[in-house]
Amino acid sequence: MTDHDWPVIESVTEYETGWYTGGYDLVEQPDGSTKRYYWAELPPAAVVVAVVDDRLLFVEQFRPTIRETQLELPAGIVEDGESFTTAAARELQEETGFAPDSTALLDDFWTCTGVLRHRRGIVFAEGLTPAARDLDGNEFLTVRTVPVADALDVARAPPTNDATIEGVLLAREEGLL
Repeated sequence: MTDHDWPVIESVTEYETGWYTGGYDLVEQPDGSTKRYYWAELPPAAVVVAVVDDRLLFVEQFRPTIRETQLELPAGIVEDGESFTTAAARELQEETGFAPDSTALLDDFWTCTGVLRHRRGIVFAEGLTPAARDLDGNEFLTVRTVPVADALDVARAPPTNDATIEGVLLAREEGLL
């Protein structure tokens, strides 16, 4: 057996919430022992890095899970049949009221692989024009912009989240910020 070939003896879903599914896989480890590895499975999400007039778009919102209000990049779930870029354009317009002329996938990857089954795509959006917002019933967002030069400092200011830091760093690395 190789270190990447751990047989799954059983996979158990313990709960489903409509937002995510949780359970465990009982796996045989390389030494022959077995262990339950717990997981939560979420649909893929798109995170949007969007610049308008040399300013990076953020949304400010209260996050009940951490009981904090934070600035973060616009983001949302990729619906069935959507690509990361299509979902990013839709979420950007819904959350900020800006529609992009173009989007480009900077990267997509698994996140928090110790416990999550969740893919995230970081998308750069440009050519923004004002459009109608369409917030979900649980979205209470305020659109904020910051100078591109300050974007990383703002992204790193507590409280922050991984998606916001990742998005800003990837866009900066690509020379987009």
